[in-house]
Amino acid sequence: MMTTSIFETGTPLDIAGVLANKDRRAAFQREALRADPHQTLLAIKLNIPGPIKNNAAITQLFKRGVHEFRAALAANGIAVEQLASWGTVAGNELFLRTTTAAATVKQLAATFEDTTDLGRIFDVDVLDGTGHSWSRTELGAEARRCFICNRPAKECARSRRHSVADLQAYIDDMYHKTFDPEEGMTRDDH
Repeated sequence: MMTTSIFETGTPLDIAGVLANKDRRAAFQREALRADPHQTLLAIKLNIPGPIKNNAAITQLFKRGVHEFRAALAANGIAVEQLASWGTVAGNELFLRTTTAAATVKQLAATFEDTTDLGRIFDVDVLDGTGHSWSRTELGAEARRCFICNRPAKECARSRRHSVADLQAYIDDMYHKTFDPEEGMTRDDH
């Protein structure tokens, strides 16, 4: 039995909407850091290809991944406070803060992004009190890898090596394996 794509529902977002959401995120981050510059800020979102950035299934993926990431933080003794979260047509976002050093948090975020199934589609930005967004390469970690071919993700994005449909199919499969394991096995066997 073939399932429908999780991308068949949702409100398409145009580039103006993407940019407006980016501005909203940046403004929130500036204000959060201004209010408490001695803490580390985490901004968590999904990397979703195509015009559909949010719907019930994508929200399920986000919530499950956030749960896994927060469990990893707790397992490593990192206490966090939730500042805000929102789910709009532009996607789901969560903002946390912690007293743990930004470099430590970014290292754990990179591990989550690289080594967990759901982490592959997450983007965890870590900012220190000065507003500096820590990169994985600053910590000696590899650049993000493409979840389809394992090349550097920026290289694939820049060259548009994979179609939006192929990227969405990967996320579709992830969704069905996560929330409907029997269907995921059926899809894998074909």
